[in-house]
Amino acid sequence: MLTGLAAAFFYLFAFIMIASAFMVIAARNPVHSVLFLILAFFNAAALFLLAGAEFLAFILLVVYVGAVAVLFLFVVMMLDVDFAELKSGALQYAPIGALVGLILAAELVIVLGGSVFAPKLGQTGTLPIPDMATRTNTAALGDILYTNYAFFFQIAGLILLVAMIGAIVLTLRHKEGVKRQSVPAQVARTPATAIEIKKVETGKGI
Repeated sequence: MLTGLAAAFFYLFAFIMIASAFMVIAARNPVHSVLFLILAFFNAAALFLLAGAEFLAFILLVVYVGAVAVLFLFVVMMLDVDFAELKSGALQYAPIGALVGLILAAELVIVLGGSVFAPKLGQTGTLPIPDMATRTNTAALGDILYTNYAFFFQIAGLILLVAMIGAIVLTLRHKEGVKRQSVPAQVARTPATAIEIKKVETGKGI
């Protein structure tokens, strides 16, 4: 349980995170929305630190703030996207969105209130939680990730690699008039095709 100063920081970070999350969807400027999203990520990382999950906090900062949110910011600033046109047809999907939101809210209530509905549910885990005084959170996650779930970790990396290659192939566009490197054409070159010898008459050269 959090007491004293830790509890005060918890409520402070939680309030800022909820307020910034609301501003992400309420701000009219898309650049401001991305900046508020980055602020929400920072406060979520602080909450993870208070909970003793320093690995999740660092991953949140490195992956989401350092890569995803910054990429969103660059895309929004560099592309001239008409967000008013994109939001014009959003109301027709409101019932489906509300249904999905209710399902997610029910799942969160079940997960967070699991200790109330089934107090002994936390004791049925197959992998015991190590003592934080002898094993850090990052080391415990590494033990499980690279032993019990090493195969799934490799499969996830392979899926991400295929997704990255697919994104490059789908977005690659060849422009006319731009010289591009062709490795097969370079390897297939011969002296006859690479060199052209011209005889210049005396007095007619440049």
